[in-house]
Amino acid sequence: MNPNYNKRPTKNPMPSQDPKVRAHNFEEVTLGYTPEMAIDEAKRCMDCNNPQCVAGCPVSIRIPAFINEVAQGNFEAAYQIISKSSALPAVCGRVCPQETQCEGRCMRGKMPVIENGKPKKDENGNLCHGEPVAIGRLERFVADYHRLHGPKNAPKIEKNGHKVAVVGSGPSGLTVAGDLARLGYDVYIFEALHVAGGVLMYGIPEFRLPKAIVQSEIEGLKELGVHIDTNMVIGKVLSIDELMNEYHFEAVFVGTGAGLPKFMGIPGEDADGVYSANEFLTRMNLMKAYLPDSETPIMHPKRVAVIGGGNVAMDACRSALRLGAEHVTCVYRRSFAELPARREEVEHAKEEGVDFQLLNNPTEILVDREGSPKTNPDFGFVKGLKIERMQLGEPDKSGRRRPIPIPGSEWTLDVDCVIEALGTSPNPLIKDTTPGIEVNPHGCLIVHEENNETTKAGVFAGGDAVTGAATVILAMGAGKKAAKAIDEYIRSR
Repeated sequence: MNPNYNKRPTKNPMPSQDPKVRAHNFEEVTLGYTPEMAIDEAKRCMDCNNPQCVAGCPVSIRIPAFINEVAQGNFEAAYQIISKSSALPAVCGRVCPQETQCEGRCMRGKMPVIENGKPKKDENGNLCHGEPVAIGRLERFVADYHRLHGPKNAPKIEKNGHKVAVVGSGPSGLTVAGDLARLGYDVYIFEALHVAGGVLMYGIPEFRLPKAIVQSEIEGLKELGVHIDTNMVIGKVLSIDELMNEYHFEAVFVGTGAGLPKFMGIPGEDADGVYSANEFLTRMNLMKAYLPDSETPIMHPKRVAVIGGGNVAMDACRSALRLGAEHVTCVYRRSFAELPARREEVEHAKEEGVDFQLLNNPTEILVDREGSPKTNPDFGFVKGLKIERMQLGEPDKSGRRRPIPIPGSEWTLDVDCVIEALGTSPNPLIKDTTPGIEVNPHGCLIVHEENNETTKAGVFAGGDAVTGAATVILAMGAGKKAAKAIDEYIRSR
């Protein structure tokens, strides 16, 4: 056990901006630990003999080892441990769902709270448990410390004479590129957008993940020798077959994500003021539409309804507030217990003033056709959202209780903008332009589970292009598996 073990049952709280202030700016909400706070928190780790936190990490970071270095004030040593497993520690420390992964397995959070020498119980007689070690906050601290104070010289890597193409520069693609570059491969990333980073750049708001931090992580990969070509839409500019046959890449990894938005299919979705969360957030995050001098147009609504309950829905709600909305409502058809968003994101949204209308489901977007431009009379402007109340029935195939409409419970919400955050699916471009690649009924690339190779020899895939919309860290885990498989594939040839 850690000789300096701190028995405090709760985490060190994360410093953050005041909710009333941050709801009107795009600066990062959470401010990060100080060195003193990080050391104090690290001492809460028990240094278990059988650390379950590592098993809960999709990229298998040696968590107790790096936390032990933090406890001793050896922050750079902690970073070196993390960086052997993760190409994006500053990102993961901010956006990973630690509460269901590493921290969800932490034994510190399963121990009963001791008060006056006895286990503490709540008013119902149940044992009170402490909080897990703040693993994500410590990872973020270590990565930020390295960015500000760590050595700037990248290690010299001897090239092995082989080259690999990576299609897409999101979390899975960046992970594959970093792991293979460290093994000596010449790695070329082809990114469709004008800037690298994928969903880290277009999907996650500045106030949750500053873009300068994403680009700093990418610069670290460039220093390892990774080449990045932007404005390269593979399937249009070049095909995968051309990459392999004409440019002689020995393997290709497809990490193109899932950027095709889903809609409810209800009346009124063609009205002005209806966005997919994907478009709304891309305009905000990638194109900086919130800046006064931005050339990208975006609506500045007053009353907004966001449909959905995931992290993307929380990002859309909170972004709308920062655009100047007077009232933002999150409409979700299940209860609070089923909300898929991270609890921290939900709490931040509540603190900032987002109204949650749970157990409610939209049935129609109401449209003001009278105010339509004469040149396009078939369209109109959003003026409201018709909603019906729901109750939970038996669990469906997802394991969650199925929402059932309550007859006669319809009501109307007065809004001028509706943002649908209902998930995404992969773009079919790669499938349509690559003979031999197969997809499942949801449009996701089919891969062999053991090595992430697609149905086309030499082409591997991972991340949202395979799973559908999921988390950053799961995409990175798939990238690590694919990098190992690509190395084995090329060596075997």
